[in-house]
Amino acid sequence: MKRFIFVGLLLLTACASQPAAAPAETAAPTVEPAFAQAPGVVIASAEVEPGQVSQLSFTVSAVVGEIPVNEGDAVKAGDTLMVLNMPEIEYNVLAAEADYKARSQAAELQRAEKVLYVDPNTGRKSWYSLPREVYLKALAQADVAKAQWDAALANLAQATLGAPFDGTVADVAVVPGELVQPNQVVITLADLEHMQIVTTDLSERDIARVKIGQTATVVIEALGISVSGKVVRISPIAENVGGDVVYPVTIELDEQPEGLMWGMSAEVEVEVGEE
Repeated sequence: MKRFIFVGLLLLTACASQPAAAPAETAAPTVEPAFAQAPGVVIASAEVEPGQVSQLSFTVSAVVGEIPVNEGDAVKAGDTLMVLNMPEIEYNVLAAEADYKARSQAAELQRAEKVLYVDPNTGRKSWYSLPREVYLKALAQADVAKAQWDAALANLAQATLGAPFDGTVADVAVVPGELVQPNQVVITLADLEHMQIVTTDLSERDIARVKIGQTATVVIEALGISVSGKVVRISPIAENVGGDVVYPVTIELDEQPEGLMWGMSAEVEVEVGEE
């Protein structure tokens, strides 16, 4: 009887010492890409960028006087975007203009072959012939005054910032009364009417297959639509993204969809043909 109990205890101990069965691993959900990889295509992520962007600045240091535009305003090439407060330069322009006009008038008077002289004591009038050298000297002085006037106008032009192309004011970085320094970005102007798609991770392994003019399909994730386009630029300079060498490729859209905004993410499929 005692022997039977001993064996039973051994069996219970063996069962208790066995490890519990490990739970079955749950497979991680898979995320389907916007495009399924297929022969004859190159797939890459991308971002929406303006067709043209310019960060504008002044070449002189002065206080901001007037900003006739606001963020979001549409402007035409040549429109005034910002004016510096530079009264000393404005005075120099007026003074140089007056000096030029006076010297030019004096030169014209001396251009005549004879000059009238009135004696202040007797009132007697006499005509005197002038050497041509007198006129040429006066004309040279007028030319110098004109050059000084032009220089003053050029300095004044540096105080006015104009739009280099048709676009939208994307950012105004200063306010009236603020002192700006040379080459400080004060306004960002962008062409938002002609957006482009620029790839961000097109690998060096695929760039050799991409050519200018190839057709592409672009999925705009935020808008839930796809649009067609074509390759218009391949950057000759590589970039390093997360340790990978990539080449930015620019896609021009056949038609810009409504609601497309700067910075939106996209997925690009470029048709490169069969290898």
